[in-house]
Amino acid sequence: MSDPGKPNVKVLFALTLVHFTGDFYSSFTIPLFPLFVQKIGLSLTQIGIISGVMRLLAFIVQPSVGYLADRYSTRHFILLGVLLPVVFIPFSGIATGFWSLLALVALGALGSSMFHPSVTGLVPVYSGNKTGFAMSVFNTGGTLAFGVGPLFITWYATRFGLNGLPFTVALGLLVVWYLHRVVPVPQSEGLGRMGFWGSLKYSLGSVWKPIFCIWTVMVVRAIIGQSFLTFMPVHYVDKGFSVFSAGVMYSLFTVAGTASGLIAGHISDRVGFRPVFLFTFLFMAPVLLLFLSLQGLWVYLGSAMAGAMVFATLPLGVAMAQMLAPKSRAMVASLMMGLAFGLGGVVSPLVGKLAELYSMQTVLTGVSFLPLLSLPLILTFPRLR
Repeated sequence: MSDPGKPNVKVLFALTLVHFTGDFYSSFTIPLFPLFVQKIGLSLTQIGIISGVMRLLAFIVQPSVGYLADRYSTRHFILLGVLLPVVFIPFSGIATGFWSLLALVALGALGSSMFHPSVTGLVPVYSGNKTGFAMSVFNTGGTLAFGVGPLFITWYATRFGLNGLPFTVALGLLVVWYLHRVVPVPQSEGLGRMGFWGSLKYSLGSVWKPIFCIWTVMVVRAIIGQSFLTFMPVHYVDKGFSVFSAGVMYSLFTVAGTASGLIAGHISDRVGFRPVFLFTFLFMAPVLLLFLSLQGLWVYLGSAMAGAMVFATLPLGVAMAQMLAPKSRAMVASLMMGLAFGLGGVVSPLVGKLAELYSMQTVLTGVSFLPLLSLPLILTFPRLR
């Protein structure tokens, strides 16, 4: 870039398209849980297991991929990572039982965990002096995908059935071909001779405490978000809404997070990250409780408000960690996204089991109070812009 302070819009668009495409196909599974329940008789515990495995793979793979992405200059993690969900997630529509469904979803989730560290690590390189906003734009690709993806796939599956899902592969393959032509090669951070723990100590040694606090808050945010996203479709279908209506709620939840993430990124570049975290986590609990108490058409407004609060700080945690540890951008991105999402997903089977013992309304109500536990940690965040 001729001007180091000016964002490279072309490259940021390509990275955002990678994010959108991978997450678009990854978003197919959860909104279709009600149909899978009808087809193969999934229990709430099995739904929690599938969701947990999806996130657990991110926990297992992303830190390793983040380390390799910082060590080697290759696009293989990005392009293969996008290709796996594009191919395997649609074929989950012809799964005949729990185990085949779990295997196909797991392969798609594996690909998702491969491309996230590499592309996220590239964003600060091309964002100039707009790191917070650029990361929010990049995050928009993912949250927008999780917004329009459920709308598309619930409409498509309602019209053509689960067996028609494999035909959606064609569009994804065209996008992957385009990305192969335009996505830049990641830059190595020169950590190759240090090994995994050596590079981790080098990049996080003096800042591990604030990064740990940020990561803990991101884990809490992931538990809240994954609990609602995983069980919201089934919960509201059980309450009498159609599968498509539940898909609309899911989309509103995530699309509102897209808008709030952009706004939060813009504000954080002006006032810093900590005030934005304090505001969103303080008001997240009452907004989630309001959402669960609404009836009729008001539920759609409640889902949008809830999603806006839950997703607003998703890109900011990554941006903060990358500013604190600029020599290991892909690694810390994998910790803030993959590891946090993985641990958040591990809780999903427990949430499902508790819902079977008590009720989904009761369990989600309890989850709604978790943001308040994060406020003391947020007060320790460094003052960064």
